[in-house]
Parts: sequence; C-alpha cells; structure tokens
Amino acid sequence: MTDRMAGKNVVISGGAAGAGGAASELFAREGANVAIVDIQVKAGAATAEAICSNGGNAFFLEADVSSSEQVTAAIAKANEAFAGRIDALFNHAGTVIVKPFLETTEEEWEWLMNVNVKSMFLMTKAVLPSMLDNGGGTIVNTSSISAVAGTPMEVLYCTSKGACHMFTRAIAIEYRDRGIRCNAVCPGFIRTAHGLRELKELRQYSVDVSEEDICRLQGRICEPEEVASAALFLASADSSFVNGETLFVDNGMLVGT
Repeated sequence: MTDRMAGKNVVISGGAAGAGGAASELFAREGANVAIVDIQVKAGAATAEAICSNGGNAFFLEADVSSSEQVTAAIAKANEAFAGRIDALFNHAGTVIVKPFLETTEEEWEWLMNVNVKSMFLMTKAVLPSMLDNGGGTIVNTSSISAVAGTPMEVLYCTSKGACHMFTRAIAIEYRDRGIRCNAVCPGFIRTAHGLRELKELRQYSVDVSEEDICRLQGRICEPEEVASAALFLASADSSFVNGETLFVDNGMLVGT
C-alpha cells in the first residue's frame, strides 16, 4: 500500500458490503480512518471489525441514508469521532429496481429516488460544513453506466443515476473555489450481490446480459475492488485537478456501444 489516505477521515455510505465494503477496506489499508454508514448492521459491524483486526481504523454507524434524521445523527457521531474534521465522503449507497416501466409504481419511484438520489443530497449536505470549516475535501458519488446508456426494465434506475451525474457536476462547480472536489465513479456490471441480482432479474425479462453478452460488452464482469480503486483515486490527491468528472469503470463498454 502507498498510504494515499494516511490520516484522512473518510465517511462511506453503503460501505458495509459489495463495492462499498471493498472501498472501506481499501481506504483503511491506505491509511484512512473510516466511518461506515449503512443500514446493514451485521455486515457493517463485521467489515469494521475486520478492518480493525487487520490493523486499520474503522467504525460502523447504522443509518438509513434516505432519512434526514438518521443521516444527521450518524454524521454528528462521525464528526465527534473525527474531532470535527471529515476529509472525504464516498456516497456509495444505492439500489436498483428491474421492472417494465408501466408496471412500476409511484411508491417504487419515490423509494428509489430516496435511496439513490436523496441520500447523496442528505449525506453531502451533512458532511460539507466540516469540509468547508477545514479548508476543503473530496466527494465521490457512485453513479453508473446506466446514467448515460439506457437499459430496458431500468427506467427508474437510469433516471436516478442521471440525477447523480448532474448532482456531481453542480456540487463541483459551486464549491470548487472553496477547496471541494466532487466526482463520480460509474461502474458497468459488477460481481456483487446487488450486481448479480440485477443481472438475474434482467435475464428474467430476456434482456441480453448473459455471460456471453457481458464478455462482449465489457470483456468480463467488474470486480468490486476495481470500483473501490477508482473511488480511491478520485478521493485522493492523485486526482487533485480532477473535478466534476464521471469516471467510467466499464472496460470500454460505453465507448463500444
């Protein structure tokens, strides 16, 4: 490891498992103090414990990141643990609904927008004051290739990730001159429980995402650690002049379509 985040205080939403869990582990190995904010209590506590057992520094904060009250409480605890200094935020929490558009409901629309978009708003709004008080910070949002490449049966998901792109750009522009960088990491299909469920459900609707299709589209399935590495780059000083950008982690899938 290179200690690229040595001494940095990092908050990761959705950091209990999958690509978020991989990011929690990687950031800690690179020297960060990690606050894992997630609704998955057992997985979050286990990830934090594993990090500490391996010599890192992490703790778990239970919160539904679509709830203003719970986000406020979690970030208050993070600020207390970090002595009021949060250096980086990785907004990774998110989910997907796979369903024909005309079968989706208003309740599903609201739920997905809350989890995928409102959570970024709440977490960023809660963390930004600390960053501004301390002269700057970095924000990384998890978007998706689906923000710019429409997928059948995922209208709600694609729309939510399109919002993520513009949220990223607007935050970057508004806060650039106050020391804040905001970028997004945009994976293709990932080998996580979430990603494999998405593929299974898409196949049930005869969408072309067989193993052969994945190989054709992006060479192979993306590993969660590869998303974590991209997020680390965007959160670290290695990307000091990268701001408002969307980094696609898709092995050429977008440019090949």
